[in-house]
Amino acid sequence: MIERYSRPKMKKIWSDRSKFEKWLKVEKAACEAWAEMGVIPKKDMDKIRKATFKLSRIGEILEVTHHDVTAFLGAVSESLGTESRFIHMGLTSSDIMDTALSLQLKEASKILTGGVSELIGILEEKAIAYKGTMMMGRTHGVHAEPTTFGLKLALWSQEMKRNLHRLNEAEQIIAVGKISGAVGTYATVPPEIEEKACRRLKLIPAPVSNQILQRDRHAQFVTTLAIIASSLEKFATEIRALQRTEVFEAEEPFSAGQTGSSAMPHKRNPELCERVCGLARLIRGHVVTAMENVALWHERDISHSSAERIILPDSCLALDYMLSIFTSVMRGLQVYPENMKRNVELTQKLVFSQRVLLALVNKGLKRQQAYELVQRNAMKAWKEKRNFQELLKGDADVMAQLSQKELSALFDYSYFLRNVDTVFKRLGLGNYPSDKRRKTVGVRKRGLHK
Repeated sequence: MIERYSRPKMKKIWSDRSKFEKWLKVEKAACEAWAEMGVIPKKDMDKIRKATFKLSRIGEILEVTHHDVTAFLGAVSESLGTESRFIHMGLTSSDIMDTALSLQLKEASKILTGGVSELIGILEEKAIAYKGTMMMGRTHGVHAEPTTFGLKLALWSQEMKRNLHRLNEAEQIIAVGKISGAVGTYATVPPEIEEKACRRLKLIPAPVSNQILQRDRHAQFVTTLAIIASSLEKFATEIRALQRTEVFEAEEPFSAGQTGSSAMPHKRNPELCERVCGLARLIRGHVVTAMENVALWHERDISHSSAERIILPDSCLALDYMLSIFTSVMRGLQVYPENMKRNVELTQKLVFSQRVLLALVNKGLKRQQAYELVQRNAMKAWKEKRNFQELLKGDADVMAQLSQKELSALFDYSYFLRNVDTVFKRLGLGNYPSDKRRKTVGVRKRGLHK
């Protein structure tokens, strides 16, 4: 991943030094297990615990061996004496590489879990603040009926909670170790070594393996990251749509001194949300590779290895960055309730068409007949840009069914919001004190919220 999209903590996990440190941690855990079994003498084990390596030396040996594990073992052996013979005893390369990779993925998961949890908190806070802020609901990009901005954000928060559950499951699937020797038969390393070593590493031993951990585990992990990335893209796409000049109901933060275009000084572009959308495509592409890594020849080949050196670090790095970026967008999101109200009223009360339809059906008209009555007035309102309610008042067929009072009562925006509280209660989302909510919304409305 390029430097711009690599955050320090996640970048450190996927560094060469971190990888080799985890390899050494697995080797030492296996030695500890052998020592418990009475195979490695105590004095030798004391020295093995102090084993280390020089990163530069691994690189030098690699130029000769063209095998990173033997290069690593050679560098570690140089820090030891004759006791080095116990390092990697009975093991195969994948015992170390796959088990250490699980440690990396588990560590990366913790960072991603923290990012998802932080975003959920922000979304819930904003959902509560804008629970009653009415806006136009759109289907096919076209005005449908009113909803609230808070309800939209509550929907997002629930999706991210499902993503958190998925991520926890994916972490459990990948948090396994494999120390079973060549082709996984335990011929050169007994199952007890695997159990004891994995216990030290806080991993679960794979119940059965061949020469590698099976790549369906890694495919599930990458797919989970792609689902989370797709959710972020969905949210970011909505903000991009709401930031369009013709709509302008919400806007990602735009700081003092920031520029949106080298040519047009007036531009305020949703470039952060666009960046989120672009990186989501990258992670989804990695899913295909992860799936194709599942099918390997016989007990293993290494066609998956070269691809994993890219897709696993980059998927983690990209999602970590996306979570950070989108959380900052939501934290500083500018919301414009007055524009939301303007857009609700843009179609001159056409949004009440279903209410009129249902009222006519309740009066005894057949649904198709009622639909035709309402639609002919709705289409006239569209084409002639006339007030829908006034057109209905002038339609004798409609007014033969409804009184003036009954018709007027139908055009009440609060009708659309009457069950919003119920939804929030179902989600376990409480309310801010009313004075705090008014203050919060008011600050954002003036564009002063940080």
